[in-house]
Amino acid sequence: MSNKLGVGISVLCLMISFSGCKEESKKESVEIKKEEKMKEKILFVVTSHDTKGDTGEKTGYYLGEVSHPWEVLTEVGYEIDFVSPKGGNPPVDGFDLEDSINKKFWEDSYYHNKISNSLKPSEVKPSEYKAIFFAGGHGAMWDLPLNEDIAKITAEVYENNGVVAAVCHGPAGLVNVKLSNGNYLVEGKKINGFTNEEESIVKLTDVVPFLLEDKLTEHGGIFEKSEPWQVHVTVDQRVVTGQNPQSAKDVGEAIKELLKK
Repeated sequence: MSNKLGVGISVLCLMISFSGCKEESKKESVEIKKEEKMKEKILFVVTSHDTKGDTGEKTGYYLGEVSHPWEVLTEVGYEIDFVSPKGGNPPVDGFDLEDSINKKFWEDSYYHNKISNSLKPSEVKPSEYKAIFFAGGHGAMWDLPLNEDIAKITAEVYENNGVVAAVCHGPAGLVNVKLSNGNYLVEGKKINGFTNEEESIVKLTDVVPFLLEDKLTEHGGIFEKSEPWQVHVTVDQRVVTGQNPQSAKDVGEAIKELLKK
């Protein structure tokens, strides 16, 4: 009997121990999920437009202008979501996997899936985001300035004390954004983006629907610029803008620094 009793006690102890392990495992799982939910988020905006005017040349969002800020911001713990005017799989330009950061982004299955299934503007809750960032690529010149839903999301993020950022042709998404006081977001702020000189160099001055530098100035922006293809990032209040693809990483760094404040 004593042996049977001993075995019974041992089995009971194992059951209690196993139950305790299960409870501990559940607790850890809940804590992990809670931590994931608490991750602060940044919204990346990319174009859905895939053709440069009537040239027949393909365009889209510029890969390096997504990947370089993405790396900077995810490395410090931010979660990135993607939105495009049409949602779904946006067209990509500047597809260069010899750039190690592009390769890292493109081969990250989690984020590749996210950008390939970008949100529609109607699916975005602006209150969830600490910042909104507009990637460039010539496609941005056609659809982003005309998207009223994305403009409203941008204004709400900014007026919730968030950061608004853009690089290269990405500031095309900012030109028509108006705040609740009726003023353009860029009005009275130092701003930059792809310059008239850079547009001339790539021979698209007469193809794009407008010149970005001119439109930002027309809507009250104080346009700053450097020589073509030089890194130039402008920060004014909570607006960050970069001049060209070379400025993409530094725009990410500037967003990171502003969000620390």
